[in-house]
Amino acid sequence: MRISILNFFIVLILLTSCSEDKKEFYVSLTGNDKNPGTKTKPVATFLAARNLIRDFKSKNEIPEKGITVWVSEGEYAQQKTFSLNKLDSGEPNATITWRAVPGENVSLIGGVSISANEFSRVRNENIIKRFNEGVSKHILQMNLKKIGVFNLGKHTQYGHAISVTEAPLELFVNNEPMTLARYPNEGYISIGKTLDNGSRPREGDYSERGAIFEYTDARHEKWAQQKDVWFQGTFYNGYADDKILVEKIDTNNKQVKLATPHMYSVRGGRDYTHYKALNILEELDEPGEWYVDRETSVLYLWPESDISKAKIAVSILEEPIVALENVNNIVFRDFTVEVGRGIGIYIEGGDRNLVAGCTVRNVGTSGIFMGQGAQQTFPHITHDDYEGVPISRKIGNLQGHIYKNTTWNRKAGTNHKILSCDVYNTGSGGIYLSGGDKKTLSPGNNSVENCKVHDYNRRNKFLWSGINIDGVANKIRHCEIYNSDFQAIYAHGNEHVYEYNHIHHVTQHSDDVSVWYLGRDPSDRGNIIRYNYFHDCGNKNRMNMGIYCDDSTTDVTVFGNVFYNMQTAHGVLYSNTGWDLTMKNNIIINPHSYSVVLSPHYYTWYKGRAPIVFGKGKLFEQRLFKDLDILKPPYSTKYPELHNYMDVLEEGVEWEGMHSKRNVFSTNVIIGGKENPIQIRGGKYGVFENVNNYQTNEDPGFVDFKTHNFMLQKNSDVYKKLPSFKPVPFDKMGLYVDEFRNF
Repeated sequence: MRISILNFFIVLILLTSCSEDKKEFYVSLTGNDKNPGTKTKPVATFLAARNLIRDFKSKNEIPEKGITVWVSEGEYAQQKTFSLNKLDSGEPNATITWRAVPGENVSLIGGVSISANEFSRVRNENIIKRFNEGVSKHILQMNLKKIGVFNLGKHTQYGHAISVTEAPLELFVNNEPMTLARYPNEGYISIGKTLDNGSRPREGDYSERGAIFEYTDARHEKWAQQKDVWFQGTFYNGYADDKILVEKIDTNNKQVKLATPHMYSVRGGRDYTHYKALNILEELDEPGEWYVDRETSVLYLWPESDISKAKIAVSILEEPIVALENVNNIVFRDFTVEVGRGIGIYIEGGDRNLVAGCTVRNVGTSGIFMGQGAQQTFPHITHDDYEGVPISRKIGNLQGHIYKNTTWNRKAGTNHKILSCDVYNTGSGGIYLSGGDKKTLSPGNNSVENCKVHDYNRRNKFLWSGINIDGVANKIRHCEIYNSDFQAIYAHGNEHVYEYNHIHHVTQHSDDVSVWYLGRDPSDRGNIIRYNYFHDCGNKNRMNMGIYCDDSTTDVTVFGNVFYNMQTAHGVLYSNTGWDLTMKNNIIINPHSYSVVLSPHYYTWYKGRAPIVFGKGKLFEQRLFKDLDILKPPYSTKYPELHNYMDVLEEGVEWEGMHSKRNVFSTNVIIGGKENPIQIRGGKYGVFENVNNYQTNEDPGFVDFKTHNFMLQKNSDVYKKLPSFKPVPFDKMGLYVDEFRNF
């Protein structure tokens, strides 16, 4: 009889455990971390919920429908990174989901919120007299030490060829970044006559000499006695941004001496060689500006409106706010990740993780960053002499490292998706997508889809795009990218697909910059740009491009896109000596200049310098025969078109790769623009076939030209003039509604 009763209870226990096909935990600001994490007794922190899951997994299998952590409304301050690793993994068919309760706003914040009650009027006469007349009555102040903020961070040099650094403390009001006190409030100051260009690290001059130049605005005289004044701008080339400390302002000679060099040295005389002055209390002179005195920890603000009910916060956390590291089968959804000095969400390793419906904003560097960064060990600003090592959770000099190590596997993991997220007000790019192995051509299969990315260059500019991408076989789909003076997408790697995106109002005030960029590595092949809508990009008074296949780019397909009102002065597509570039079945409407510009640059602007890249031991030998080998599998079998790229035509003078080959512009529709849609520079060495295109100055039969609905009607003249033209799915380009995005 005892055995029967015992068996009964065993069966009952088994039935009970089998009936639980899912497990749920709950987090609430009103909870307690000693609670069991139930709906009626929630825990108070993400960390406590993570530990409950670990404990549950140590004793149980993950239920069939997985585990869900429900997080109730509120602001969850993260004093250190909230990290999930392999101990926190789900299973392929039983994910672990972290999500906000539907309809509730949940924020992971890497900073400290400030009550409006902490602010008061400025009473110190010594401070008041530093402001412009009539300004002080608008200024509020508060002491950061009184709310426990002691680490203010520090201003550092950052920019082109320099490591990305975490921001110092920043101020955000009503979810918008306030502007560090600057001059001028709009535009820039032109660089005057240079008396000493400073050292030029780009050419190996590491003497660390800052430039001396004449200032062109008398306002500099007000800053002569100030400490920690910084100039940010483009000091030589229109793409190479920098932020440099001012060593001295000489009011007698009307000169500025910078404390450190710029990558290319400093010059004036161009409309893009200019800067703005930052971090100056005296220039706090309009609503939305702020300044913090690092000696007293007093923060000064001219609020844009009444702050009595405003949401006010300062950033503190320098590490990523959230990190997914070597974790699998996690869903992280519907959260706001905000107000940090570094990365918003960091992803390294792992498989099949989904970040969905999240807003990532107001962070000091990148919003969502996938894969490792790099710590530079070479002691100077450099390019060709770069040395460094991979590093986790930081960006560092990633661009320098990948330039010297083009097959670097950044350990981003596989099959991850960033879906329906909004990323904006970031310091150093929006999203960095990576995955796969370039040396073996193993795919990453990671993607960014249905994301809105904008205002992503508050600090770093060039190279830090709306979405950066590297690795192999990753995708950017249905995203909207906009509002930047610099590029939307910056690419490295192979077999990536860019499709159904909506990209506009980028590359507006920079020079030698493009909407989409790839260059300087002929082994970066198989990139496909299809079914995207590009419009209102560029600046007709600057050197900029739409699709930029830079130095020796090969095998890019541009198919089925719509380009409207492209103000790119150097063409909708621009190439320096490309191979296997195909621009086909596109609709190009009112381009400012040519549809295609090709410069065989080894015979034009780069004439005589080919040995620098083709010569023995130089760049292309390193990239095509040492980092990988184009004559051995998988490259020899995947890309046989590259076999003769480095063949010598004249020893030490000319190589096969210097001649453009197999480039085709075919079956495109061009409305307006130049009479000849292609400009070839350099004579016989430039090849871009112009085959079977249709040009007109009339509406060819769009659904509604006036409202910019560029779907072609079924009876459009295009199908009569070009019978092989394939319909372009204009109605599918851009963002779409799903369970995470309901606009």
